[in-house]
Formats: sequence, structure tokens, C-alpha cells
Amino acid sequence: MRLRVAAGGPAALKVLAAAGAAAVPVRLVWGGPLGETAAAVAAPLPGRDPLAPTPVTPAPRQGPPGLLPPAERPLAQLSPPWVPALELDSGTVLFSPNAICQFFFLARGEEPTDLTNQWLEWEATELQDTKSVADVVVWGTLFPVLQDETSLPSEMQALRTWFQSMTLSEACRKAADSVLMPKALLEFKSYLQKQPPPCLAMERATSNEPEEEEGSERALTEEEITAAADAWACGAAALPKPWQPQKPVLPVEGMRNVLITSALPYVNNVPHLGNIIGCVLSADTFARYCRLRNWNTLYVCGTDEYGTATETKAVEEGLTPQEICNKYNAIHADIYRWFDISFDYFGRTTTPYQTTIAQDIFQRLLDRGFLLQDTVEQLRCEDCQRFLADRFVEGTCPFCSYEEARGDQCDKCGKLINAVELKNPQCKLCRGIPVVKPTQHLFLDLPKLEERLEPWLEQSWATGDWTANARYITRSWIRDGLKPRCITRDLKWGTPVPLDGFRDKVFYVWFDAPIGYLSITANYTDQWERWWKNPQQVELYNFMAKDNVPFHSVIFPCSLLGADDNYTLVNHLIATEYLNYEDGKFSKSRGVGVFGDMAKDTGIPADIWRFYLLYLRPEGQDSAFSWSDLMLKNNSELLNNLGNFINRAGMFVCKFFGGTVPNMVLTPDDKRLLARVTLELRQYHQLLEKVRIRDALRCILSISRHGNQYIQVNEPWKRIKGNEKDRQRAGTVTGVAVNMASMLAVLLQPYMPSVSLAIQGQLCIPAHCFVLSHDFTCTLPPGHRVGTVSPLFQKLENDQVEALRKHFGGGQPEDLAVEPQAKQTPAASEPTPAPLTLTASGDPQLIQELKEEVAKQPLSPPCLPQGNHVRQLKANKAEKAQVDTEVAKLLELKKQLALAEGKSPEVPVPKGKRKK
Repeated sequence: MRLRVAAGGPAALKVLAAAGAAAVPVRLVWGGPLGETAAAVAAPLPGRDPLAPTPVTPAPRQGPPGLLPPAERPLAQLSPPWVPALELDSGTVLFSPNAICQFFFLARGEEPTDLTNQWLEWEATELQDTKSVADVVVWGTLFPVLQDETSLPSEMQALRTWFQSMTLSEACRKAADSVLMPKALLEFKSYLQKQPPPCLAMERATSNEPEEEEGSERALTEEEITAAADAWACGAAALPKPWQPQKPVLPVEGMRNVLITSALPYVNNVPHLGNIIGCVLSADTFARYCRLRNWNTLYVCGTDEYGTATETKAVEEGLTPQEICNKYNAIHADIYRWFDISFDYFGRTTTPYQTTIAQDIFQRLLDRGFLLQDTVEQLRCEDCQRFLADRFVEGTCPFCSYEEARGDQCDKCGKLINAVELKNPQCKLCRGIPVVKPTQHLFLDLPKLEERLEPWLEQSWATGDWTANARYITRSWIRDGLKPRCITRDLKWGTPVPLDGFRDKVFYVWFDAPIGYLSITANYTDQWERWWKNPQQVELYNFMAKDNVPFHSVIFPCSLLGADDNYTLVNHLIATEYLNYEDGKFSKSRGVGVFGDMAKDTGIPADIWRFYLLYLRPEGQDSAFSWSDLMLKNNSELLNNLGNFINRAGMFVCKFFGGTVPNMVLTPDDKRLLARVTLELRQYHQLLEKVRIRDALRCILSISRHGNQYIQVNEPWKRIKGNEKDRQRAGTVTGVAVNMASMLAVLLQPYMPSVSLAIQGQLCIPAHCFVLSHDFTCTLPPGHRVGTVSPLFQKLENDQVEALRKHFGGGQPEDLAVEPQAKQTPAASEPTPAPLTLTASGDPQLIQELKEEVAKQPLSPPCLPQGNHVRQLKANKAEKAQVDTEVAKLLELKKQLALAEGKSPEVPVPKGKRKK
């Protein structure tokens, strides 16, 4: 093989490093503006450096038909001389640097993983532990600019370590020495120095690609500080007026009309935390943000209810498919209601509108010649008198001989199976032996629709926000070539096919289910076409996990494009990676992981779940739920950072200024803080406009950190005791801080709506101030009265978290959920942790009731000293469980009383477990 590279060419770095790392023999030819040089490098020989000079051996002339032999066309003319080119022994020439690198690793026998392919795609289209091909090509792109790891900030320790490791590797070092010779390196640096400087953060375009966030501690300009102070002075009058749409929500001419869908959850599955963050919670957060921006927003979802899985579940539970759908639709609705998902309408696909709209799209595709008919070999059960869908067949896997393989996939080896390939197949309904028979089916002609799909995709990618994985998966489907897809199934439970010869069949769920977005909207309003046949006025956002991407980016758009009825197509496709559970995966059957119907019984409020799931939302790569991390984030980010700041700001107003916001005289330091907060606020907007939900949450936490630092530096609790100047300073700090807390209440609303509402109530924030602006304004002016301020969050204790980790770690029956605390009898050795609640604080009646309840307890001081009473119970041979129950009850009441009085509850250390 001949490899042509150019001295000083950055792309040459990666291909030389890849050749060395993969130990692939190549003959190196130096290219340049004047053509190829005679010097070359040969294959490695025993005891010889693989990149050492050696004479050139001519490459063979012959090659497959259609390829250009090197002797007929010089290597240097195939591409620009600074672009690497690899000529294979067959005569094939590769001149994509990444393709060359991947070829070297394939030649070594290393198959690329999905993650490697995504990195390569990202590097080639967006950016410009054995060392993988992805490591090499990313290093080769960065090295000419960075040279060594000291160029990277010390905070990016993981990246510095990786970059140093790559640079010191023999293959990369030799590639750098060979390519970036001193003269060429100086020329390259000179070229870089002539390029325009990078733009400032506030001007920087935000994308969906993962990147290091620009630190908020950059130097502020005088213009920014002055602008922030001016915006502050304008007060609430500068805010846009909150806009409330009429019901039902319909597009409004001249407004930004946003239509949001989340992937329809399959009805017979109880969603786990990964399902919830992957679609409904992410979409809900964005929908709430859109409403705060006064965008006219409609958010719809519902259960996907047709298909084989529903029929299978119905057989298992001895119910009809409709009864199964009714049962699980209610379960889903209850779960999403508890998680405070703000659907404008939550529906289902088993409706007359679904039949009407799906059959209309089918008829339009048929009339326009986009459907094909073909014969398919399928298993038929003569006893049941029906063709069997994949999930109604079991048998022996043809690959690993597992005896309980399904008709679509083997659970043991994981390979996809065509049902007719199963050995010893059985009908799951009657245990009879099915036979293979031909049956007619209809197919969507995707190859014919491709000429409509590709221009639309290019336009949507150019104008919309698609996540990197959505683009990559879609490109993969297009690159591999589209094939006709079957749209009919031999089932009873589904939308009937309205065509003679096929009336005993239903539509395949992948064709039918996305149409559910339209039919669910039609059940919400009979003017549904104003949303779904109005691409000129409506922006469509689809939220889903990555496994749903092809159906939303290729197949469903092809159906709508082929129907040719001015349908609204997706503008922004937002796909997450996967959320795993601890070190494995969620499994209902094995009792592993938290499912939606269990979360509310843990005693942890819904807003804490929302916060943590959004904090670790798998935006760029898979992430994992961790109980210890949940405890850490609750106690550090919520309790000690966000909650601490908001509580202190409000308490200072109540304690030092009689519940009235004091006068404020801003100093230059105060104005710099306003500008700093404004930077974070604008970054929050930039990120959420690009649906980078997780990263925008960091902006909220950063603002509260600035607030805590501001309070700590200025110490208003000390200054309030000083002279007039000090008291004035304490008032200014308190007033600015409580206004930051007011703004945080609005920013938090998409993430933690109940906490946001609690802050609004405590600070008495006017309703007209609950709208998002790009400027930090004074919404609580001097003289504004706040209400009773109380803690927003409670500490999660290690014992409580360990009990929950154990409970959800596996080994429980399939449908076991954590029972509510009041219905449990705690084990003697493991007292059940008390549920966390958002206590309504400051209510005198509540405080009195709690005091009376505490006084009634047999362990409380008004009756007997606790130790004496415990000894008395033991003397009476009371069961230890009874003692523990009384202790737990008293501690919980005391905790609730402390919260109601605005105090932080003290958590006692159990006797015998005190750390020394």
C-alpha cells in the first residue's frame, strides 16, 4: 500500500499515527504543491522502524473494474496535495483521512464500535483503552493547535491526561516528528495567527454539540456592567407581559407557535426513570420554558396501544386488549401526573380519529404509487386459524440453541431472528406447531421516496436543531440505502387496512404509532389541522430516546412526504442517549431500578426526582442513575447551594427588615454582580433555545453560588449591627440577594415547578413577574413585603439512601413497589427512613397542632424521659419493632415541627453509631 502525505499537513498526523498504532505496513510518499517526492517508507521488517526510509516498489496496475490504477492516474492528482491518500494493493484509493485511519484499524482486525463510529462522524462533520481510531483522529486534529497538554486549562484534567498519553505514544510522537517539521510548523502557526480571534461568549453561537462551557469568570466590560445596571433600574415594568393562550391552544398568526411531542410510551410497560427522562420529562421542561418565553405552545403525548405486545399482555393477564389498554393508560397518566408533567393533552391511539387519519394517509400513499405488494413467508397456526406475529412464536434459537427464543429476537445471545428461522417453533397461544405459509403484505416504497426525503433533511438540518446522535443515526440509514418496509401485520388488534385482499390485516405499529401524534391532537381539538398541516407557521419539536430516531427522521417523514398534504414535519429532533441504573440496566422482572409507579413511594418529592434526572440527562453519552450521587446532589447542590441561598436571602428580609425589602444603594461591586448574573441568564437562554436542558440547569446553580458568595463576602448579619453606613450596606446586599432569589424562582420553574411555586409564595412574587427576560431586573422593589420563609429542601441521610438502594437492587417480585411509610412496620434492625415532604412552614395553626402531637407521644419530655420510657418498654418485654416505631414517629414529628418553625431539623446520631 502507498500512503501519500504532505509535510506540515495536519491531516497527515492522524493517518501516520493510525498506521503506527495499528502496525500496518505502508509505503510512505511525501506529497506537496509540486507533486510527489521520490522518498518513501516501506513496510516494517524484523528489527526495523515501520516509518524508516526505504526504496519504493511500484504498485500493481490491475484493479477492480471502475477503479483507476495508479499508473494511469498519479496519486497526487486524485485530491489536493495536502490531503492524505492511501492506495491499496487492489488499486483502490482512499482520500478521506478518517476512512484511511479506520481502514488501518480494520486491517488489524479491530471492528469499530457504535461509539467509535459516532466519534468519527462527529470529528469529520462537526469538529473538522487501547488507542482506538477515534483517539487517533481527534488527537491529530487537536495536536497542531495545542502541541502539549499544558495548553489546556488545569480544570480539564481528564482531557489533559488523555492528550498527554496520546502525544507520548510512540506512533503519535513519530507522526508529529515526521509531519510537523520546524519550518512547516512555523508556517502553520503563522497561518493561525492571521485568523480572526474567537468571538466573546455572549456572541457565541450555541449548538447541540458537547463542548466545554466558557467560564463565567471572564473579565467583564464596562459596557456590560453599565447595561446590567440600567436593566436593573428599569424594574418589573421592563418585563414582557405574561401571555395566556386561549383553550384549546391553536396557532396564532405573528407569534412563535411551538408544537411539542414526546415519544408515545408503549401502553403495557410501566415507564422507568430512563423512559421518563428520555421523552416526557425532557419535553415537559422545554414546554415550560417555551411558555415562560410567551411562545404559543402545545404539548401532546399519549399511550401507544396497538400491536403484538398488547395482545400478548392481554393473553398473559386474561384480559381483552382494550381492558389492558385502559388499565395501563391510567397507570401512565397517574405516573406523569405525579411527576408534574404539563401536557396540554395526554391521549391514546385507540380512537376513531386514529383510524380515520391513518387510513387517509395510507390511501394517499397508495394513490401516488408509494406502496408495494409482496409475498412473505410466515408461520401460521392452523389450530388458531391465524398467521402468527413474531411475539406469538417461541422456539429454539438458530444461533445459540436457546430453547425459549422469541420470534423476533433471542434473549440469550441477543441476535435478531426471523420467526421462520426458529427451530421447533411453537404457537404461544395454543402450543401447537405452526407451519410456514406464504402471505401477502404491503410495503412502503422508501427507495422511491428517498428523492423527497433527502432535500427535506438537508433543509431541516440547516435550519433546525437536531442532536448529534439524531443526525448520525439518520445519516447511517441514508448511507446504507433505504429499503421497502412492510407496513401490515397479521393481527386483530390494530388499525384495519382499508384495501381488498388485506382487510384481515392491520397496520404495523411503526407505521401506525407516529400518526398517533396527529390523532391525539385531533381528540384535543377538531381544528388539529391548524397544527399538523401548517408548516409555514408551526415549529415541531420531537423528543425521544435514540432508538426511536429512524422512525421519526426517516420513516414517518417519508409517509407524510408521500401523502403530499402539506403536513407539518419535524424541525427539531431531540434524542437522548440511555440512562442506566447503577452498574446495570433497569429490569421490572428482576426488581432492578426505580419505575414510575414506585418513585412516589420512596418518600422523595417529585421535584427532587425531576432535578436529579435532568441534572444527569444523557445528552451526549449514556449516563447512570446512582443513589449515592442522588444523595450528594440533593445535599450539596439543592440543600447547601440553591436552598441555602434562597432561604438566607428571604430570612434576612424577615429577620433584619421586618419582612419588607429594604432600600438599595448599588456599589460598583453590586453592579459587577448584576452583570455576572446577566451573563449566566443569557447563557441559560442560549442553551435552552438549543434544548441543552442539562447544561442550562448548571446556569441556575451557578447563579445561586454567586449569591452565596455575595452574602458570605458582605456579611449582612454583622453589618446590620454596625453604624448607619453598615446598616445601609446590609440592606443593599439583602435586597439584591432576595431579587436574585426571585429570578431563580422563574428560572427553576421548568425544572422544579413545585419548588418554584413555593418560592413564589414565600417571597410573594407578583404573577406578572413570572415571565422570562434576557435581563436581570429588580422585581421586588424597596417596600415589597415577603411572606413566611422556610427551608425548601431536606437532607437525604445515608441510612435512608442505603435502604432504598437495597430495596431497588433486585430480587423482588415483578410488581413489588415500596409501600407508603404509614403502611409499613419497620424492621427492628432497619428503621424505614421517613418520607421527605415540602412542609408548609410558618403556619401558626400547624405549629400548634404539631406541638400538641409531639406532647402526646410516650417518648416526649412532657411525659417521661425518653431513656426511662424505653427501659420501661423493655422491662415489659415490648417488641423492639414497637420501640423503633415509637422512636421513628417522634423523630418525624419533631422534624416536621422544626421545619414548620423555620428551623433546620437536627438529625440525631443513633446510639452506638457515633463517630469518634
